[in-house]
Amino acid sequence: MLRWLVGLLSLSLAATQTLAADPTEIGIGYLGRAGVKQTLSLVDQPAENDGIAGARLAIDDNNTTGKFLNQRFKLEERRLKDGDDVAKAATELAERNSFIVADLPADALLKAADALRERGTLLLNAGAIDERLREADCRPNVIHTAPTRAMLADALGQYLVWKQWKRWLLVVGSHDEDKLFADALRRTATRFGAKIVQERTFEDAGGARRTDSGVTLIQRQMPVFTQQAPAYDVLVAADESEVFGAYLPYRTWDPRPVAGSAGLVPRSWDAAQDQWGAVQMQNRFIKLNQRRMSALDMQAWTAVRIIGEATSRTNSGDIKKVTDFIRGPDFSVAAFKGTRLTLRDWNLQLRQPILLVDGRMVVSVSPQEGFLHQVSELDTLGYDRPESKCKLK
Repeated sequence: MLRWLVGLLSLSLAATQTLAADPTEIGIGYLGRAGVKQTLSLVDQPAENDGIAGARLAIDDNNTTGKFLNQRFKLEERRLKDGDDVAKAATELAERNSFIVADLPADALLKAADALRERGTLLLNAGAIDERLREADCRPNVIHTAPTRAMLADALGQYLVWKQWKRWLLVVGSHDEDKLFADALRRTATRFGAKIVQERTFEDAGGARRTDSGVTLIQRQMPVFTQQAPAYDVLVAADESEVFGAYLPYRTWDPRPVAGSAGLVPRSWDAAQDQWGAVQMQNRFIKLNQRRMSALDMQAWTAVRIIGEATSRTNSGDIKKVTDFIRGPDFSVAAFKGTRLTLRDWNLQLRQPILLVDGRMVVSVSPQEGFLHQVSELDTLGYDRPESKCKLK
């Protein structure tokens, strides 16, 4: 009995000493763009705090766990305006933070990564979906929580093929981002046995994105634009630039479903997601922000939670130890998507299910049943190891 009391007293003293010690402070920077991209729909405009709101929620979650490990997480935000030096901004953030969550275009992200490589700072890409960031232009200090265009296209393509909607009319916008998504969709069609029966290009004529002429003209224009097409099952739109895609549903010449950039849309997250405990996450987010959680919010939340998970598992804030653990075989993170998410060690892309949504509901989740893989069914989405051109050095 005396031995037990002495042991209990020793544990209490140790716990008191741990709590009395200054907590390990783990700094996370958030490097994003000033302003938000406008969308065609007035009811679907991104919030000014899109992305950073998800990171802030994850900081709260990290600190909840961190209390038990004497760790404290803080977030420092930096927004870039046109013409700002991204390398300089990233370096300044890295002076106070070991980890940086980035929502930047591909070229800017690469400049930041190269500027911070010698410092050992770990960047987590929460915004850019460009394939080249995980392929020819991959960097060893950049982890990707945003999915790629190929992952999004494959998630959509699997469902369309599962539905036996294998004949696609592909409509592509005239901007570079539209063409990149179209490339991903063509790859998907070849990969899963669909057929693109015809391609059409929608030229952006400028102006007010065709809205200045009203609903009546759009109602006349879209049926004409989509008529006289070969027999097809589904119209697939590649319109990342938000010029025409939202005008397609219910306006095509033939009564066909629309998918891709409008209609049935592949996303990493959606406000309609209510499975696997997601409701409590959505409710907490709404309470803090008075709005719904976007895909970018979730990608930023996941990035910050990756850091929190790794620091708790290693019980360390050392950047090298944490980074090595994240890149190692024992790492995984939960993200309310039905399975624990892991990292592809060949290009540092986070494996993840992709939601297929229609604006109100989650219609399905990919990978679809029957699409098998020898390692992980999640690797049926996007470029697999044998296809990868990434050389991490």
